[in-house]
Amino acid sequence: MRKNNGWICTLVLSVFILIQSACAQNPPFSGQAYVNEEKQVEKATVLLNNDQQLVPLMDLSELRIASIHFTYQYTTSFDSLLNKYAAIQTFNGADYTSVKTPAELSFDTKTYNTLIVQLADADLDNPQIIGFINDNKRIKNVVVAFFGDGQNLAKLNSVDAPVVWCSRPSEVAAFYSAQAIFGGVPITQNISKSYSPKYRTNSGFITKKIRLQYTVPEEAGIQTSNLGEIDKIATEAIRAQATPGCVVLVARDGKVIFNKAYGYHTYDNVLPDKLDDIFDVASVTKVSATTMEAMRVYEEGRLNLDSTIGTYIPMARKSNKSTLTIRELLEHQSGLIPDIPTYEKLKPADISTDSSAAYPHKIVDHYFLRKDYFKDVMWADILNSPVRTRGQYVYSDLSMVVMQQILETITSTPLNTYVHQNFYGPMGMQTAGFLPLNRFPRTRIIPTEDDQVFRRTLLIGYVHDPTAALLSGVSGNAGLFASANDLAILYQTMLNRGSYGGVQYFKPQTVDLFTAKQSAVSRRGLGFDRWDPIVDRHYPSKLASDQTYGHTGYTGTCVWVDPKYGLVYIFLSNRVNPRVTDKLSSMQIRGRIQDVVYQAIGKGCNCGIMSSNTGK
Repeated sequence: MRKNNGWICTLVLSVFILIQSACAQNPPFSGQAYVNEEKQVEKATVLLNNDQQLVPLMDLSELRIASIHFTYQYTTSFDSLLNKYAAIQTFNGADYTSVKTPAELSFDTKTYNTLIVQLADADLDNPQIIGFINDNKRIKNVVVAFFGDGQNLAKLNSVDAPVVWCSRPSEVAAFYSAQAIFGGVPITQNISKSYSPKYRTNSGFITKKIRLQYTVPEEAGIQTSNLGEIDKIATEAIRAQATPGCVVLVARDGKVIFNKAYGYHTYDNVLPDKLDDIFDVASVTKVSATTMEAMRVYEEGRLNLDSTIGTYIPMARKSNKSTLTIRELLEHQSGLIPDIPTYEKLKPADISTDSSAAYPHKIVDHYFLRKDYFKDVMWADILNSPVRTRGQYVYSDLSMVVMQQILETITSTPLNTYVHQNFYGPMGMQTAGFLPLNRFPRTRIIPTEDDQVFRRTLLIGYVHDPTAALLSGVSGNAGLFASANDLAILYQTMLNRGSYGGVQYFKPQTVDLFTAKQSAVSRRGLGFDRWDPIVDRHYPSKLASDQTYGHTGYTGTCVWVDPKYGLVYIFLSNRVNPRVTDKLSSMQIRGRIQDVVYQAIGKGCNCGIMSSNTGK
């Protein structure tokens, strides 16, 4: 073993941290005790050396982040919260299996442009750690998270990198500091006394909350015990085989206060569902991808809601689709039929077991579709399909398939590329996207149907919807895969009226327009589904306000935003595994869980929520 000038801190590349829980689920204190400690931690947390405003971190899609720890005892908790905001690679500098120098540590982290260095009091006695920080500060972003006694701040006098310092020795401090680095919580304090000429009384920088916070229900005025019924309803669904498993997330006022995984990937009970598992969200794609792009292109002035399909797509000008408007497509009032025949029309010459220039489109393993099949067959079928119910509400997958063609024509960019570059990547959504097998192992992805008719295999990472499958998994109506946390980020952006992470992704008036009720003949907005005024339907929940918008997905998913109560509610499941079942809907699992959240709000705030909507 090599030793080098007392450098005893080594580097061992750890496995990529996959978050199974956060402080909101497994806090070191429960209920109000956690909130009380969190308030004390906030008072004990100070940001120093932030002249360049590096903290909170911005431009997440441009950052490759390494988190380096030495002797800090709560590093696992700290890293778990970092990973809620961005993909973090962890490096252990205190493993003595092999000793490395600061130069070697710098070499091993050379591909990361942002380093987060966790320091405890003992680490400040090693001048080579300080040297490592200063060397890297010259060429990279470096943020120091120091947990220790203020008397040791003087040992950081030579450090110009931002320092998030917390003097309170608790696990909650680890949670809080990690979130503060990304703006999940604010930093509100200055130094109360002088520790060195550099770190004087009233030194410090104040930051604002700009992203989701992860905490306990009590932080949002809800008692943890009042959410206990969610466990019972989820368990009921699994026992009744309405779904093998599910993930539930609730955020209120920008705070994730409930996030749990239940059951297993399949009924063989081998792989348990995890918080960061990736689900086929089915028609939630319509609002989470296609409508998001439509909103952006609309506010850029490149998409006119009252222009026609023929305006944007020359091939449609000689069809009965030419005069249908964008507004009608988004409202599902264009008269398009719900769908067209898909796999039923496939001929032996259309498919191959091997990929080639002639068969480039992968539908599933060992199943490739010929080039131009969509244009020659499916697009032709769409253009030749009847227009029967124009002006009436008839839900149609074809509406969003057509919207995809319009948007890709306007932007000259594939739908999957556009939404990742403009929304998912910059927002810090780590899993959301199309074609998940290109980025993740199968064990991260929840299986859907054991398809014995079309693709004759268990679908894992391949879109369930057959129309989307024949578009190679990228379609305006389906094909998006995501975790609950990613969807929470996207829909918190909507709840914020277009703002997240210090960036205005949409104008507030654009969000208001698309999510508002648009038509006298349906409840829907532009792209978005909405609260149903017909009382007996209790849709999406018997207690949801009339401001509620979102969407459901055929695979057993939903996202709902209720601005009146500051709520984002997400339910992800694979109710189509191994075969399609309607039990999830007939048992009203999604709506009943949503009801529990509203009931908990009512009990916590005495705001009359239990009776305020009884007249709907």
